Amino acid sequence: MDLVGACRAFVHVSDRGGFTPGAAAARIPQPVASRRVAALERHLGGRLFDRSTRRAVLTPFGREVLPAARRLVRLAEELEYDAERARHSPLRLAVPETCATRDLAALGAAGRDAGVRLDFRPGPPGTRSAALRDREVRAAVLAVPPGGAVWTVPLGVGAATAPGVRTLFLETLRVGRGERAGGGRRLWIQPEDDVPHVRDPLLRARDALGLGPGQVAVASSVADAATEVLVRGDLLLCPAGQAEELGLYWCGLGEPVVARGYDLVAEGPEEAERLRVPLAAALAHCLDADPGAAPVAGTDPDPGRTP
Repeated sequence: MDLVGACRAFVHVSDRGGFTPGAAAARIPQPVASRRVAALERHLGGRLFDRSTRRAVLTPFGREVLPAARRLVRLAEELEYDAERARHSPLRLAVPETCATRDLAALGAAGRDAGVRLDFRPGPPGTRSAALRDREVRAAVLAVPPGGAVWTVPLGVGAATAPGVRTLFLETLRVGRGERAGGGRRLWIQPEDDVPHVRDPLLRARDALGLGPGQVAVASSVADAATEVLVRGDLLLCPAGQAEELGLYWCGLGEPVVARGYDLVAEGPEEAERLRVPLAAALAHCLDADPGAAPVAGTDPDPGRTP
C-alpha cells in the first residue's frame, strides 16, 4: 500500500469534508481517493469516516490518527522538495587552474546534458585534494601518476622563440665555462606540475647533469613563469595546448619524459563513475588530454610555432 498517498487522500478528504472535493484537492479521481482511504482503514484497523452521513465526518478513531497523518504528509512533501532542490543544486567540482574558460564552459554544458549542474572550483593539485578530503567539493580532478590515470597529458617545453628541434634535452641547459654562474636558461615547473611524479624526475635529472639549483625550479604561478620565458628566454614545462594558449613555441622534452595524469574522484565510487562516463570527452579536452591536441612527448610534427 502507498501509505503516503493514502494519508494524503485521508487528509484532503477530511479538510474538504467530502470525497469529491477532497479528491480534487489531492488531484486524483474520486474512486481512487475512496479506495486509498479504505486501504488505509484496513491497514490501521479502524474506520476513519462515518459513512452514514452525506458528508465525510471523522470518527473518533479518525480524529485521533489525523494529526499523525498530517505530519507524515508534510514530511513527505519536505522530502520531495529537498530532493528536487538537491537535483538542481550545483555539484562543486575541483578542477586544475590550467583549464581554459571556454573549455570549462564546454564541460559545464556536457554536465547539463547529463543532468548535472557543475560549480567549478579551480586550484592547484594540493588544494583540490584538500577540498575533496574536507568535503568542500563533491568531486575533484586529482593529479595521479600516469600509470594509474584515466587521462594522461604529455609534457614538453614552451619557448618564446622556435627551438628548432623536435625534442629538447635538459643537458642543453648546461652553463658553458665562459658563462657566469646562474646565467643559464631555466626550466620552470608550474604549480600544476608540482607533484612528485613530474617534479622529482626533473630535479634528479638536473642534479645528475650538473645544472645549477635554480635551472629547474617550481614557479609561483603560470604568469610568473611565462613572464620569465618572454623576458629572459627561459622555458616552461607545459603541454602543447597550453603553449598554444600562451602563444609559445612547443617541442617535446627528452630524458626524463614526464606527463600529467588525472583521475576524477568523488565522495563515493558510484558518483565518480556517474560523472566520469558522460564527462569523459569534455574533461579530456579541458585537461589537454585530447590525442589530437597533445602530441606524444618527444615528437612534434611541426617544430615551428604551435599557434
